[in-house]
Amino acid sequence: METEITTLLFGSFLLLLVIGAPITVALGVSSMVSFIVLGDNPIKFVQIAFTSVGSFPLMALPAFILAGALMEAAGISKRLINVAESFAGPFTGGISAATVMACLFFGAISGSGPATTAAVGMLMIPAMIHRGYDRGYASAVTASSGGLGIVIPPSIPMVIFGIAALGMVPPPEAVAEHGTFQSVSISKLFIAGFVPAFLIASSLLLMNFLLARKRGYSGNAEGWSMNLITTQIYKGFWSLMAPLVILGGIYTGFFTPTEAAIVAIAYTLIVGTVIYRELTWKSLFQSLEATTWLTGRVLLILFTATVFGRLLVENQIPAMIAAAMLDLTSNLYVIWALIIFFLLFVGMFMETLATILILVPVMLPVAYSVGIDPIHFGVVMVCALGIGFQTPPLGENLFIASGISNISIEEISLRALPFAAINTVAIFIIAYVPELSLWLPRLLGY
Repeated sequence: METEITTLLFGSFLLLLVIGAPITVALGVSSMVSFIVLGDNPIKFVQIAFTSVGSFPLMALPAFILAGALMEAAGISKRLINVAESFAGPFTGGISAATVMACLFFGAISGSGPATTAAVGMLMIPAMIHRGYDRGYASAVTASSGGLGIVIPPSIPMVIFGIAALGMVPPPEAVAEHGTFQSVSISKLFIAGFVPAFLIASSLLLMNFLLARKRGYSGNAEGWSMNLITTQIYKGFWSLMAPLVILGGIYTGFFTPTEAAIVAIAYTLIVGTVIYRELTWKSLFQSLEATTWLTGRVLLILFTATVFGRLLVENQIPAMIAAAMLDLTSNLYVIWALIIFFLLFVGMFMETLATILILVPVMLPVAYSVGIDPIHFGVVMVCALGIGFQTPPLGENLFIASGISNISIEEISLRALPFAAINTVAIFIIAYVPELSLWLPRLLGY
C-alpha cells in the first residue's frame, strides 16, 4: 500500500505542476487525494496543517514582515541602504554583498530563514532593483542568504535538534568500534555553528562576486570616501541602532527572538513617528496590507507542504531511504554524501523543524554507526536543511522574495541555482572536515 500511495502522491503532484497548477494547489490536491484513497477523515488534513502554522517560533514571521515594511515606510531602510552602499564603494556587486551580510546579521536576530528574508528583502530588494540589478537576481541572492539565520545562533532548528537528540544514546557496537561520543547540548551546537555559518556566507559572497562581475553589477565610480561613510553613519544612527537593540536584548536575555520581532515593530514606530517623522497613516496601512498578503501567501504553502511531508513520513519513505544507506556502503565519505543529498531532497518538501524532529531518531543512529560526532552531524543537518528555504516546492524564502519583487517563483528559482550549488559545496566541506565545527567548542572548554 505504501508504494501505491507514494506513487499517487508524487504522480498527482508532478502532473498538476506540469499542467500549470500553482505549487500550493498541487501540494494540497495531491495530499487530499491520498487522504481519500487511504480512507482517512479529511479533517485530519486540516488538523495537521493547522498544527504546522501554530508554532510559537513562526509567530516571528508576520512580525518581522511588518517590521521590514514599516522600516521602508519610516525611512529606516533607505538610511541603512545608504550606509551599506557607502561601505560597498567600488566593490563589484557591493550592494548584493551587503545583502548577504545583512541576512547573516538579521538571521542572528530572528533564528528564522523566512523572517530574515522578509526583514532584509523589504529593505534590500527594492534597493538592488533601483541600482539596476535584475529583479530575479536581487530576489535570488536575498532568498539564498536568508537561510543563514538558522545556522548562526540563536538558531531555532539547533534547539530542536538538541531536544530531539538529548535522549538518544549511541549503540553499544558503535561505542565499541569508535570509542565514546560526546554528549549533545544546545550550547555546543550554538558554538559549533559559528564557523560553518561564516563559511557558507563566504561561499555566497564568492558566487555573488562572480555573477555580479559577469552581469556588470559594479559599484560606484568614486571609490571609498571616509567623509561619505561618516556622513551616512551619522544620518543613519537610529537606523543602525535598531538591530543593535534587538541583538543586545536577545543576548542579554531580555527577550526571545520571537519577542524581538515585536520590539523591532515598536522601535520602528517610535523612530518613524518621533525622530524621522516620515511614517504616515497611509504608509502604516500600506505596510499592514503588505504584511497580511505576504504572510498569508507563505503560510498557505507551509499549510499544504506540511501535510504532504506528513504523508511521506506515515508511509515510511524517509525511514526506508535512511535504512538503505547502510546497506549500500560503509564508506564514511559516501555515507556523508548520501545523507547530504537525502537531506537536500527532504528539505524541498518538508518544513525544517518537523524534518529534524522526524529524522533525528532515524538518522542519528546511522551517524553513530559510522563514527560521526553528534554535534558535527547536527550542524551539517541544519546547514543542509537550510538550502530547502531556497528550493521549490516548499522554499518559503522564494515565496517571500517573489512577493516583494513581484516576479514568478520559477524565475527566482532559476537565478538561485548557482547559490544553491555553492552552498552544497560548502556543506560538503563542513561535513568532510569535522574540525570546522568541533574546534571552537573544544577551544571554549566544551
